[in-house]
Amino acid sequence: MGKGAKRAVFGSAVAVCALALVAAAVLRRASPPPEWSPWASLDLESPPNFLTSYKLSQLSNDRAACEQVLADAQMSYVWQPDQETGPACGLFDAVTIERTASDVGEPFSLTCRTAVSLALWEKHVLRPAALAHFGAPVTRIEHFGSYSCRNVYGRPSATRSRHATAEAFDVAGFVLADGRRVRVLGDWDQGSPESAFLREVRDGACRFFDAVLGPDYNDAHRDHFHFDRGPYRICR
Repeated sequence: MGKGAKRAVFGSAVAVCALALVAAAVLRRASPPPEWSPWASLDLESPPNFLTSYKLSQLSNDRAACEQVLADAQMSYVWQPDQETGPACGLFDAVTIERTASDVGEPFSLTCRTAVSLALWEKHVLRPAALAHFGAPVTRIEHFGSYSCRNVYGRPSATRSRHATAEAFDVAGFVLADGRRVRVLGDWDQGSPESAFLREVRDGACRFFDAVLGPDYNDAHRDHFHFDRGPYRICR
C-alpha cells in the first residue's frame, strides 16, 4: 500500500472515531425524558407506557425506591412494622391505606408495591373511565378488604393466597359523585353503561397488577374483582 493510500485509510479511521465521539457527546447531552428512561424513577402522574411494568417490577425488591414513589401517591396511609402473623402470613413493607383519591370506608393493608399498582390504576384507569362513561368522578371504592391469613379459596390443601401477605385487594363496586352506585354483582352482564365501565376498569387493571380475576374467571369472583401482585400473570 502506498503512502497516499495509507494516509487515506488513516484519515477515514480518524473520521469514524471523531464521528463516534461526537455521537456519544450528543447522546450524553440529549438524555431521554424520565418517562422514557428505564433508569428514571416511576412517576405516578406520567401516562403509562411500555416501561411502566418494568419500573413496577423494580420496586419489588427496593423498599427505599418504593417508599419514594408511594410518597407521591394521592393516598393517606400509615406504614406498618414488619410482622409475621402465621405460617407464610404477615405484613412486610406494608402500609394501611385510610383513603385514596376516593373514600375507601374501612382501611386496608397492602404491600408498598401493591399500593403503587393501586394508585396507578385509580389515576390512569378508574377515574378516566368514570368520567368517560358517566360524566362523574368516583368518590368511593367499595371493597372486601385485602390482608387475610388464609389459603386460596380457604381450602386446607391449597397454597397460601396473595391475601396472606397483603398483596391482594378485592373490589366490589363504586359510588359516583352523583350518587350512582355501580356493583360487580348485578351490573357485570347487563349490557349497560355500568357493565361497559366495569369491563374497562377490569381490563385496565391488567396493566398494573399481575393477576386480575372477576366474574368471567369463576363463580367465586361473581361479586368482586381480585387484584394482586404475584408470580403469575392472568387477566380474566
